[in-house]
Parts: sequence; structure tokens; C-alpha cells
Amino acid sequence: MKFHYMGKFDGNYEALPTREHEPDFVPFKEPSAEKLPIIFNALSAVITLALIVPVMIFGNEGVGKFIDKFGLIPYLAVFVAICLLSTLILIVPHEFLHAVCCKGDAYMYTNLKKGLCFVVAPELFSKARFVIMCMLPNVVFGMIPYILWMIFPELWYIGLWGAMAVGMGAGDYMNAFNALVQMPKGAKTYLHGMNSFWIMPENIKNIKNIKNIKNNGEEK
Repeated sequence: MKFHYMGKFDGNYEALPTREHEPDFVPFKEPSAEKLPIIFNALSAVITLALIVPVMIFGNEGVGKFIDKFGLIPYLAVFVAICLLSTLILIVPHEFLHAVCCKGDAYMYTNLKKGLCFVVAPELFSKARFVIMCMLPNVVFGMIPYILWMIFPELWYIGLWGAMAVGMGAGDYMNAFNALVQMPKGAKTYLHGMNSFWIMPENIKNIKNIKNIKNNGEEK
């Protein structure tokens, strides 16, 4: 993996790294690049809220002890701080874990004002590796801490951290779902800018063989 931090994303989706489209490529059925951030942020808010509410309700053992000792206002201050810090601290490590699943060049862009931070890796992925790439940071930073809170309810702050981290992966869940549902067995996928496409490897081999035969014939 070769990691490249590209700095602030200026909103020009056409300038993102792309891969030359493979023969017989099939685009994922997904929203346009311009609509993706809006949908991802909305979905992220819904997921985060859905996970935070149980922490507030069922994490009452740890929450209650904290409020009894320090009061409601300090608790709310810590609550907000954990939510904000977990988002700010994890946004770069989250994307870096995506990048480590790549074999070639991985380009990371950020635009925190618009809530954007993403990695573009224009290489071929198997379905399994693509799903792992999508899910890895959400499992490590989000699901594992949230499960720990479910086992140990007094660790409510771990539950909040996990809820925020899981919510950050809204776009990853959509990409993983699309790959699992839309890609046939043996297919490969690649990113072309912000959108995903899949192809069948044998189609590439067949067309390359045809080109080689033509080239050899021309040389003779």
C-alpha cells in the first residue's frame, strides 16, 4: 500500500484519481457522487442516534453512578465531549484502516467543514477484500467498543465512543451491501472517483488475448 494524503477536497469530483474502465464494466447501482455525501451524513446521524439512545437508557448503571457523584451538568458536558472527540480523533485513523487494505496507491482527502473524509483506491478488489476494507475500521473502532459496553454496562463512555464510530461508517455499509448484493461470484470491483464498478476477470483476459493475437499478426 502506498498512502497519499491529498489535503482538502475542493469539491471537484472529476479531479479524483480514476482507473481506466475495464471492458464490460458494470456500475454499481448507487447515488451520484454529488449526492453520496448528503446521503451518508444523513444515514450516519440516524445510525448514531439509534445507538446512543440505548446507551442513555440501558447504560443507567454507569450513568447513574456518574450523575450521583458529579451531577447532571458535568455528565452532559462529558457526553458532548466524548461524542465530539471520538469523531475528530477517529476520522483520520478510520480512513487509514481503509487504506491498509489496499495493495496499490490509496489517496485520502478531507473537508471537515462538509463532514468529508474519504479514501480513493483505483485498484481491483475481490468481493471479500472490498467488504473487509469497508468494514474494518467500523469493527475495530465502533462495533467492538459497543459490544464491550453491552457486556459491561458501567462503561457507558465506551458505548458512546462505539456509537459515534459505528455511525461514521454509514457510507461503508452501503458500499459493502452493494458489493454483496450486486457483484456476481468471481467478480472484481474498483473505484473510479467516488463511484464503484465491477467486472468479470475472464473478460479482461479474453480481450487481452485478442489484442495480443492482433498485435502479433500486425508484427508479422
